[in-house]
Amino acid sequence: GEYGEGDKFIGLNVPINRNISKQFYNLPFSEIEKMLCSPIHEFRLAALLALVKRYRKNKKSASAIKQIVDFYLSHTANINNWDLVDLSAPQIIGQYMLDTDCYEISERLVFSDNLWEQRISIVATYTLIKAGKHDLTLRLAKILLSHKHDLIHKATGWMLREVGKRDINALTTFLDTFATKMPRTALRYAIEKFDSETRKHYMSLK
Repeated sequence: GEYGEGDKFIGLNVPINRNISKQFYNLPFSEIEKMLCSPIHEFRLAALLALVKRYRKNKKSASAIKQIVDFYLSHTANINNWDLVDLSAPQIIGQYMLDTDCYEISERLVFSDNLWEQRISIVATYTLIKAGKHDLTLRLAKILLSHKHDLIHKATGWMLREVGKRDINALTTFLDTFATKMPRTALRYAIEKFDSETRKHYMSLK
């Protein structure tokens, strides 16, 4: 009865899937679409891993990467599990935002009614965080404070934790302002790397 109900698996792990899919990254989009629209979870993941590889191979072509991004965004209905999002959104949407300094995609998806588009919006910022840019992550995290779903709480806390690894002051400033309003799961994820006393302090604010 939860979000993954009805999904079908064939038991193929990610490393094997990655090794297979990277051989076919240059398939026509029509063939990748067949995989992405499959009821088999690993087939959808293979399609996304192929797109990730395709993006990396075409980074010098603005038109090629735009085509990949547009294809990805037109098929978000099929990017419908946390691992599908997490293994593709930073590498495609996040990388595109970093390459172009255009953050409109995440700024738009965060207000979507689709749970997975909202997760894409925040998880995609991982690429920006690693490049030393966390303003967008903090803006989106603020918007998602009132979200109802645990999957968004986990993703938001995860991204906040990654901000803290690189800029502890940015994270503590955010927490000092919003910890009392944060879902407990998001807060726990965000403070995971703090010492025990600091963790107790922030959890006591709840």
